[in-house]
Amino acid sequence: MRSKLLAVAVAAGLGVVSLHVSADPAQASKKSHKTAAPAASQTTQNAEIEALKAQLEALQAKVAELESRTDAQSDINVSTGQAVEQVQKAQAASDKKVAAIDKITNNTTLSGTMFFDLSNIDQKNSDTGKTATSGTGFDVKRFYLGVTHKFNDIWSANLTTDFQYSSAVGATELFVKKAYVQGKFDDAFILRLGSYDMPWIPFVESYYGYRYVDNTLTDRLKYGNSADWGVNVGGDLAGKVLNYSVSAVNGAGYKNPSRSKGVDFEGRVGFVPFDGFVVALGGYSGHRGQETETVDAQHTAQRGDIMVAYADKNFRLGGEYFTAKNWNQVLAVPADKADGYSIWGSVALNDVWSLFARYDNAKLSKDLDSDKKDVYYNAGIEYQVTKGFRLAGVYKHEKADATVATPVPAHVQNVKTNEVGVYGEVKF
Repeated sequence: MRSKLLAVAVAAGLGVVSLHVSADPAQASKKSHKTAAPAASQTTQNAEIEALKAQLEALQAKVAELESRTDAQSDINVSTGQAVEQVQKAQAASDKKVAAIDKITNNTTLSGTMFFDLSNIDQKNSDTGKTATSGTGFDVKRFYLGVTHKFNDIWSANLTTDFQYSSAVGATELFVKKAYVQGKFDDAFILRLGSYDMPWIPFVESYYGYRYVDNTLTDRLKYGNSADWGVNVGGDLAGKVLNYSVSAVNGAGYKNPSRSKGVDFEGRVGFVPFDGFVVALGGYSGHRGQETETVDAQHTAQRGDIMVAYADKNFRLGGEYFTAKNWNQVLAVPADKADGYSIWGSVALNDVWSLFARYDNAKLSKDLDSDKKDVYYNAGIEYQVTKGFRLAGVYKHEKADATVATPVPAHVQNVKTNEVGVYGEVKF
């Protein structure tokens, strides 16, 4: 714009000069009949014209220089604009990536639970004496590592691995315990597809509170699974006064997702008249994944459950009872029954110390071997190291009886196990 204004100014100047120059000869011709112009005057005019031409050439040179500078500045402005645009695009892409990472981070949670112990076991068989299980060792009984991702307010997914090491068997194992997709359509209707918690055992564990010390009754005696592959529906009703959970599963447990001929069913309903107190009923029916298209079941395994319990941060007291039919006789012809009960309690002495105890008693073969029984109890003191980390000094005793045919004559053999040690739970 400045170069154009200068050009206009130069052109205007040239016009004035040319008019002045042309006007002088005309005036001189009109006056020539009166008097003759001196030669010196003509020479002066020529000098002035030459001087103006020189000034014009200088102005033209300056205009050209300014135009060159303007073009160079325009190139710089274009390059700068392109660089700014590239930076803006890169920043936008970076912001998009950061937003995507934030979305994943904010909607994904990591959790973990480890059960471990350092203990001494003294186990004796009434026929053969001490067993190979006896001794001192460190066990990581369970290490669950879970990842949960929330897609939106309804749908989410979970993967939980199950790691264990036992000095008794000298081996480590890794399983997928839970792998499911969840649709929470309402507090009263939550759908899970995949391997998920079974309705009974995890529910009892939540009131018992000392799973890291030992499994609950039906889990310890292998009369149920804590998780299995299939479909689960559950939720809370009537302002959480009622709760329920129903599963249709393969039946062989989360460690064995094999295909069976049909599905098994387990359900639970709980009544919570006030916070912390529950009365729950449960049941199971199926072939435990043992019936296939080539193997027919002889019986249907059935189990009934009841639990009455109270739990808060300072006090726990509860008990469960189960009765089972043909649980271990699905493929065998003879029928059999079993039942058992468990009573537990704990009390907090202060913010970090608690006392706890438990007693189990079960008859495991009421029809085929009336002497087959299991009695178990534990007692201990717990120390809350910090949030998510607790330790307990524990004493355990178990006496398992069963009739054996050898060595002859048939007699009741018992295995007594005494264990003392430190048990721990790390949870995050």
